[in-house]
This record gives sequence, structure tokens and C-alpha cells, in this order.
Amino acid sequence: MASTSSRRPNAAAGVPAICVLAAMLAAQPAWGAEQAPAAASSKPCSVCGKVESVRKLESTKPTSGVGAVAGGVVGGVVGHQVGSGRGRTLATVAGAGAGAFAGNKVEKKKNTNPAYEVSVRMQDGSMRTVKSTTAPPVGQAVTLKGDVLQPAGGKTK
Repeated sequence: MASTSSRRPNAAAGVPAICVLAAMLAAQPAWGAEQAPAAASSKPCSVCGKVESVRKLESTKPTSGVGAVAGGVVGGVVGHQVGSGRGRTLATVAGAGAGAFAGNKVEKKKNTNPAYEVSVRMQDGSMRTVKSTTAPPVGQAVTLKGDVLQPAGGKTK
């Protein structure tokens, strides 16, 4: 019986060899794994970049005069309600002048639209400047398709 047991291969003797083989295979990079990152980074994204600076612009349309006229009429009517005689005339003129000034200011404020000049450093190193109605934070990753600025996630800005 002792002779038959010595003929059986020892299962524990093959374990170290399998461990060495598994370690060698794990240490080898997968075929083509080295080339994939190099190929991806060789050509920069042509529409990708980061916001480098934001400058606020004020775009105003010229006033039409409607605000000044309306303010002058309202101011004149209110001024006419004050005083009597020469004081009433003076109050009417002063009210019309103050109303016209205030009406013009209100119309100017209504015609003012905020705009921003955004400078973007593209991945290829170039700088592009676009106008936007919103101000993205400096350093934000963006894409620039034509003159449309979008966050890198794809939501329109």
C-alpha cells in the first residue's frame, strides 16, 4: 500500500508554480493598454476649454423719450396739486422737470441688459472670447460650439 500512495502526485507541490504563473500574468499589461491613453491625449478636443476670465458689459438701447414725457406729465399733474397762484405754477414746472428726469432714468434702467465677455482658453492653447448673457465661474470646463458657451456637462448656458 505504501507503494501506491507514493505514486500519487502531490497536489500541494503544484500550488507554488500556479501562484508564480498567476503573478507573472498579472504583472504584464494587457495587449494595447499602453497605446490607448497615448492615442486619446495626442489630439486635443477642438471645442473644449476652461473659462479664464469674465468681464461684465452693459448693453443699453437708447431711450425713446417716452419715459421722460410720461414722467413729465405725471410730475406736472402732481406739482399742480400743490400751492396756489405763482407757487402752483412753480410747483407744476418743478414737478414736470423732476418727473421727466425720473421717467428717463426708469426707461434707461428698463433698456439695460446685462451681458458678459467670456475668455476661454481652449485645449489647443488658443484663446477665444464670446459674449454671453450669463457669467460662468472662472476655471469652469466648457465647450464652445460656434459662439454658444456650454458647461462641459452639455447643459446650455
